[in-house]
Amino acid sequence: MSEKTILKLHLPTDPLWVKNVVESNIEELLTDHAYCEQKAATNAITIIVQNPNLSDVVQEMIALAQEEMDHFKRVHDIMLQRGFTLGKERKDNYVNELRKFMIVGGGREAQLIDRLLLSAMIEARSCERFKVLSENINDAALSEFYYELMVSEATHYAMFIRLAKKHAVEIDVDKRWAEFLAYEAKVIQNYGKGETIHG
Repeated sequence: MSEKTILKLHLPTDPLWVKNVVESNIEELLTDHAYCEQKAATNAITIIVQNPNLSDVVQEMIALAQEEMDHFKRVHDIMLQRGFTLGKERKDNYVNELRKFMIVGGGREAQLIDRLLLSAMIEARSCERFKVLSENINDAALSEFYYELMVSEATHYAMFIRLAKKHAVEIDVDKRWAEFLAYEAKVIQNYGKGETIHG
């Protein structure tokens, strides 16, 4: 999978992030990852609550929330197998910075499209991070696990982009997505130093 052609992320993660940061604290990575999955499920539910009249969106988000909670359980199961316990929730500063780019106010269409594109952005970067983990982590079980989730995140990313294009009437989704990508490229420069999925 090429991030340049599929995800279109401007700045790739340095593989040394895995060797120099992640492998020294797998428990921290897994705790953060578990909460990322839980937050993804919560985001899907929020989209349902905000758009109950869009039946196709509701159906897609129901399935997504179920899948993300299944991922949460799988990460937690891995933690238990390794003698770890789920720690307290970590702030995701990367996601919080991305949220600042979302349109505040505006019409329902603008809010929906930005929420879908924000979700696509998070899925795209998570997919890219999972790819880097799968290819570089010195742990066969986790390598296989993260490869599987990389494929899943790519599917989620594509779904959010597809829904945004389907429900956009006045908004140029490709233009707005390009703006998101440019903004994310500036944000991600400050990350890749912590033992968290987006850190």
